[in-house]
Amino acid sequence: MAEIIQKDGTWTFDGDVVRIVPGRDKGVGLLRQNLGEVTVPLRALAGISFEPGRRAGRLRLRLREGADPLLQVTGGRLPEASDPYRLTVEPDRAGVAEYVVDEVRRALLLEQVGSGPVSEYLLSGPSVPITVGAGDGTVGFDGDRVTLEWNWKTEDAKSSGGPRGFRVADLGTVEWFPAAGLENGWIRFALAGAPPAPAPKYDPYAVELFGFKKDPLMALVAAAVAVRMPHPSAARSAGPGAAAGAVLAPASVPAVEAVRAAREPAADHDALLRRLRELGDLHQAGVLTAEEFTTAKQAVLRSF
Repeated sequence: MAEIIQKDGTWTFDGDVVRIVPGRDKGVGLLRQNLGEVTVPLRALAGISFEPGRRAGRLRLRLREGADPLLQVTGGRLPEASDPYRLTVEPDRAGVAEYVVDEVRRALLLEQVGSGPVSEYLLSGPSVPITVGAGDGTVGFDGDRVTLEWNWKTEDAKSSGGPRGFRVADLGTVEWFPAAGLENGWIRFALAGAPPAPAPKYDPYAVELFGFKKDPLMALVAAAVAVRMPHPSAARSAGPGAAAGAVLAPASVPAVEAVRAAREPAADHDALLRRLRELGDLHQAGVLTAEEFTTAKQAVLRSF
């Protein structure tokens, strides 16, 4: 088991999952505090890295596209303090952070975990029921039904219709955007088949966000709803060749050349991971026999 304990939080890896527990340091954002412990299965990981620094380093997890509903709805727009997949590491613990990285990378190699998109959520998302008040309204979600209530900052055109309620089954999309500069953000719920919505300021199915402290918490609501909706991959067009995600080596490539390539030194862990995946593709394509694949795989692991 590999574990690193910091004021910013604790990460533990047992070979199957990475458990992330937020710390109580003042730098830990509200979103991380309210999200609580996160369990990330190995197959949801695309990679891990440690970035050393003079005052503090950064340990970061990279998840596969589509694995986490929170990352799906926020689309890389979470502020640094709200990111549950980064850990601030004190300089004297850099060695421990590097050990955690090595252990996770080793497991990814041994289990041959891919780094591409997934077709289902591999994380459960925020717990419910959940209620968040921010901007011009309050959103509540009990796992099935969403309710929106308004406050004194709400435009009359939106609040005059009173609170709104609807089921997840009636939704087409859920969006979250943070405030940026002079532009306000929002969380918006679009009912399936509904006409184009007005600006969030006037939309009775949206809460406008003004850039205050609690705004990121609305991302938790969006994630809790999104994980109970069809996965985004279900909406992608399955055109000709769409399912062919892996690039297979042509059958004319001699097997001995593939094995020799596996024995060549790799530049880093990511290169080793790519090489192992390539060998798996060659084996599945029939270019490498089971014995040749085993020999090549052992060569890669020895270089690791």
